[in-house]
Amino acid sequence: MTTIRLAHLYPEYLNIYADRGNIAVLTRRAELRGHSLAIEAVSVGDALRPGEHDLVYIGGGQDREQTLVAPDLAAKSDALHEIAAGGAALLAVCGGYQLLGRGYRGRDGSEMLGVGLFPHETVAGERRLIGDVLLDCELEPGLRRTVAGFENHAGRTKLDAGAEPLGRVIAGFGNDGESGFEGCRVGRALGTYLHGPLLPRNPWLADLLLSFAIAHASGSEPMPLEPLPDRLEAVAHDVAAARARSRGGRF
Repeated sequence: MTTIRLAHLYPEYLNIYADRGNIAVLTRRAELRGHSLAIEAVSVGDALRPGEHDLVYIGGGQDREQTLVAPDLAAKSDALHEIAAGGAALLAVCGGYQLLGRGYRGRDGSEMLGVGLFPHETVAGERRLIGDVLLDCELEPGLRRTVAGFENHAGRTKLDAGAEPLGRVIAGFGNDGESGFEGCRVGRALGTYLHGPLLPRNPWLADLLLSFAIAHASGSEPMPLEPLPDRLEAVAHDVAAARARSRGGRF
């Protein structure tokens, strides 16, 4: 049995659209394989120490909450870079995804300094990008899968040239409504706008993150986890995917 040490950043601030449910999915899917999650809340003023966590999670919030945590998160920048470079897994959702880039500029011109872990910048647009989303992803070599989720963001996130997106948009808006990209990946760090929460409808993605975290905890290479009977999860994914497809393909 492996104990996976998970750092949950700012859980009292960044938990819009039940993003905390992603933690519940990770916990349960780990337990079903005989592993456990030791969850530590890391908030404003708390230390984030490289080497003490196998998985880092940061959820989404509205602009007010992002403004409250942004200075503290920027102060943790060196630690987050070291954690990611050390092979720990990371999942950042919506507001957390924006702040793990280089920064966010609001419509009023205000600036929130980001961590710079993901190679992108975000500016606020004139209208929100809302609705179900379906992505085509290849996060494991030669294995293509779809990710279904829900987006609601005013930010327009532009990836740097050559940056690796989480996936390509089949239906929905994605990072900016123009590029056809959604999210970003840097090694074992994944960022996305998809809420819902994300992982209940995409159990393979939860398992990928768990495999990264277990590998980090055990000092080994990531290995596929034994499959689980994901019948209900498959139905939830298919319903969300159908809703997204009903919007029509955009790219």
